[in-house]
Amino acid sequence: MRSLIGKLITFVLKQRIPQIEAFKNDPFRYQEAAFKNLIQAGKHTEYGKLHGFKDIRQVKDFQQQVPVLPYETLFPYIERMLKGEQNVLWPTPVNWFSKSSGTTNDRSKFIPVSQESMQHSLFRGGRDMIALYLHNRPGTKVLEGKNLAIGGSLQDNPYWPGHFIGDVSAVMIKNLPSWAQYMRTPSLEVALMEKWEDKIEQMALQTLNEKVTSISGVPTWMVVLLKRIMEISGKKTIHEVWPDLEVFLHGAVSFKPYRELFDQMIGNPRMAYMEIYNASEGYFAMQDDLSLPGEMLLLTDYGVYYEFLPLDQVDKPFPKTLTLGEVELNKNYALVISTNAGLWRYLIGDTVRFTSIKPHRIVVSGRTKHYINAFGEELMVDNADTAITWACSATQAVIKDYTVAPVYMNGKHRGCHEWIIEFEQQPVNSPEFNRLLDEKLRQLNSDYDAKRYQNLALKEPKVHSVPVNTFYNWMKKRGKLGGQNKVPRLANHREYVDDILHMIQQTV
Repeated sequence: MRSLIGKLITFVLKQRIPQIEAFKNDPFRYQEAAFKNLIQAGKHTEYGKLHGFKDIRQVKDFQQQVPVLPYETLFPYIERMLKGEQNVLWPTPVNWFSKSSGTTNDRSKFIPVSQESMQHSLFRGGRDMIALYLHNRPGTKVLEGKNLAIGGSLQDNPYWPGHFIGDVSAVMIKNLPSWAQYMRTPSLEVALMEKWEDKIEQMALQTLNEKVTSISGVPTWMVVLLKRIMEISGKKTIHEVWPDLEVFLHGAVSFKPYRELFDQMIGNPRMAYMEIYNASEGYFAMQDDLSLPGEMLLLTDYGVYYEFLPLDQVDKPFPKTLTLGEVELNKNYALVISTNAGLWRYLIGDTVRFTSIKPHRIVVSGRTKHYINAFGEELMVDNADTAITWACSATQAVIKDYTVAPVYMNGKHRGCHEWIIEFEQQPVNSPEFNRLLDEKLRQLNSDYDAKRYQNLALKEPKVHSVPVNTFYNWMKKRGKLGGQNKVPRLANHREYVDDILHMIQQTV
């Protein structure tokens, strides 16, 4: 029965490949259509009337009349929608909201999810992800088993009784069609459990004997689940538990630092890894070529209009954004989106870098508020991920998590970067690891290299190797286990680093 359903789904999904190729080869046409459709849909909303959408004929009108806004400025409109008001930012009813905590600040964000964004962005992303995997892996049997997804949870909407909010994965799982529910595990009740540690235990017990062929989720939390499954089963690798497992569909954080850890845990040299860039606001990109790890095709027919903000424009009152046709290779841009859920010129907080223009492929390079520039070094998350992966590979180390902060100059001492790293497998030579980490950062980032020259402004990095489960316990202490929560990689302040060091001292 499952094989028959899998063949039917495969046939249907493969019909999408020509459409993906069409927007891949002519993204500008699809972006123009997305822009026109959004303006047409938004012109009768309260926000559209306020900003004169009826008079917008082209992108330059849009850029002149509609401000670029962060979440905090847009929230008063979203708050009214949370309370049940309609036609505020989007014309059709909005009854669902995804709850995003992320890493930028501690308070939750509530992102509207319209039927259009659910169908044409979130669900389309899930289908296209599988379609592209089928296309990349002829002969795959991935649809002859189940997908194991670690989702978040749903809670009552505190503003609007009878409605729900939750992590975007939970919103998607709750609204999946019946055929998709049939193809996934664990049960809906377990998938949406709120208590994280109970959920992991129940997921492990319930999926242990399933035929799991794919797994999906945030790498940080998937590690926790897979380790528990190995503990319960007594197996040394996940391949022994699920011999048919063939792909990990991952997102939310860079996979580079985690690749070696997953290779060890899974123990299958044919295991595939496919990166996706999805957020509470929608699907934006996914890996269309499995031979290009980390590089993702920009999804231009998902009801989202993209603009790209040079980083030197981020804090300006009237920033100058670029269209897709104006971007350049290997430059970091803050992503600005207008979506089919009413987020207009929304500064989402991520930075991206184009690795290819034909087709338009990106990597997520960091966050607009997650970088270190205490000494003019402009260190981005992508630099840190690449450098630590390089140092680990050269010293046979495997990491679970890390975070970095500046040590500021004082009258007697030069500054440096302080790294807190939790190793799954320690480096064979710790001083060499530290040296290689610094060396790679200097190769990747000319500003960092200039500040490190003869220890002019920065001395060598200070590295702490912390006990196993340090980051898990820290995230638990902050109430940020599971879902889309992520360990902040870089910060231009010492709040996270000092809190972790203080926690370790208390437990010694």
